[in-house]
Amino acid sequence: MHAYRTHTCGALRAADTGQPVRLSGWIHRKRDHGGLVFIDLRDHYGLTQLVFAPETPGFATVERLRAESVIRIDGEVVARTPETVNPNLPTGEVEVRVKAVDVLSEAAELPLPVFGEPDYPEEIRLKHRYLDLRRETLHRNIVLRSKVIHSIRNRMIGQGFLEYQTPILTASSPEGARDFLVPSRLHPTKFYALPQAPQQFKQLLMVSGFDRYFQIAPCFRDEDLRADRSLEFYQLDVEMSFVTQEDVFAAIEPVMHGVFEEFANGKPVTPYPFPRIPYRESMAKYGTDKPDLRNPLVMQDVSDHFRGGGFGLFARILEDKKNAVWAIPAPKGGSRAFCDRMNSWAQGEGQPGLGYIFWSDDQGGWGGPIAKNLGPEKTEAVMGQMGMGQGDAAFFVAGDPKVFAKFAGNARTKVGTDLKLVDEDRFEFVWIVDFPMFEMNEETNHVDFSHNPFSMPQGELEALETKDPLDILAYQYDIVCNGYELCSGAVRNHRPDVMLKAFDIAGYGPNVVEEQFGGMLNAFRHGAPPHGGLAPGIDRIVMLLAGETAIREVIAFPLNQQGQDLLMNAPSEVMEKQLKELHIRLAPPIKV
Repeated sequence: MHAYRTHTCGALRAADTGQPVRLSGWIHRKRDHGGLVFIDLRDHYGLTQLVFAPETPGFATVERLRAESVIRIDGEVVARTPETVNPNLPTGEVEVRVKAVDVLSEAAELPLPVFGEPDYPEEIRLKHRYLDLRRETLHRNIVLRSKVIHSIRNRMIGQGFLEYQTPILTASSPEGARDFLVPSRLHPTKFYALPQAPQQFKQLLMVSGFDRYFQIAPCFRDEDLRADRSLEFYQLDVEMSFVTQEDVFAAIEPVMHGVFEEFANGKPVTPYPFPRIPYRESMAKYGTDKPDLRNPLVMQDVSDHFRGGGFGLFARILEDKKNAVWAIPAPKGGSRAFCDRMNSWAQGEGQPGLGYIFWSDDQGGWGGPIAKNLGPEKTEAVMGQMGMGQGDAAFFVAGDPKVFAKFAGNARTKVGTDLKLVDEDRFEFVWIVDFPMFEMNEETNHVDFSHNPFSMPQGELEALETKDPLDILAYQYDIVCNGYELCSGAVRNHRPDVMLKAFDIAGYGPNVVEEQFGGMLNAFRHGAPPHGGLAPGIDRIVMLLAGETAIREVIAFPLNQQGQDLLMNAPSEVMEKQLKELHIRLAPPIKV
């Protein structure tokens, strides 16, 4: 017999009745029933109920053991009586009558319980992550993560992609988020950087003659944290040669759809080809470039109805040509109580309020301050444009859309959620396309790259030389699912002349480009194929499939919101000897 087990704790069934077995695992739960002690023994695979009689050798030892102690038992599989069968447990038709027990590891008092999974402060959960990972939900999430990655890998290989590895120690880049720097001992005063993404390397692989690359790549960005972002994360990194934007879409859509359909537990998944929405259209309709299409609400520009009078505040705002009035429909939201709640919510978001028109049963028509000032005819025209009628309402935001778009998008989300219009049980995919190549940096009043500096502008060199930079679109695209950006991608700029001109527009002279990206630029000078790719985030994919709202719930050993590893106590101070080897002198911040 094996030293520790003949079966796992999830393997035994009614057909095994009468067999001698050996099991090893953790004491998940212990119950004393009139002299008999019942233990649910747990391992990675499941639970099995054990029965200890007072005459069982080691019975006294078992009675005093704490939960999460590790034991090995020998016993016999017996059928449960019909009234004690547990239909919710795969092993629920049987139990094991224990004949011998050995304590393999006795648990001290637990800092947090495993059984029952009660809510506990995140600090305690992360400090004792080895216990947290024993909990069923988190354990299941990490197993799901492994299966999702395995599925992705198989699907990519099935599409003709090959997996290649790229360096972890690389050069710092001036674009994107802040780099994590690694000092070099062999080259004093110089630093490596951890890759924010394998961007340049995967492009260089295409220049090197490889065709369809992928990698489950670790990436590092020293940026502020939030629920769906981490300093260290993994992405499905993809690049393809001799492709158009549509070729990239056609390659990745079956992978994304297939993985989600495989692990969606029956929830509908958007069939491919996924919808395409231009960036500016997405901002105008949803107030965001990450729209949740499970929410059916679509905002509309209703400025024309307010020009030249009626509702004075909006009329004055519209005197500035860059301003607009957007309306957020609220079907079945036509009550003063709901409108007042939305107005209070807006004030809580730092806004002066949220204008509205609602159907007033008392008046037998449209009510609210805006309707009163606008007049019946124009009010009917506004609400008619949005398809609103009896029992409905609409909310209005006015000003510069560049300023209020995010708030308007949040208001759309709030209305859709509160009116229960969002279908929670589905996965809605969409491509956001045609991103602007450049944007105006409001702080410096200079043109910056808006997305990825290595993207090909639509119209290539001619567009860069003849168009207003703010009117140039790029072959850039995002995949969005249920309001989460899963990836960004682009058809790349593979021509040195086009790249130098694009960087020049963004304020980077040729010397800077040569210094920062000389390796890639020189490679392009020796024959580069047109190529493109993207990089869906593994953590966010698993988070959505697991039904979680924080990626820490699908990462085995995550950092906390302050970027600390509470289990391993990182980041930590290092010895003076190590600093001297690296030629580093610390300059701690001055305490005020």
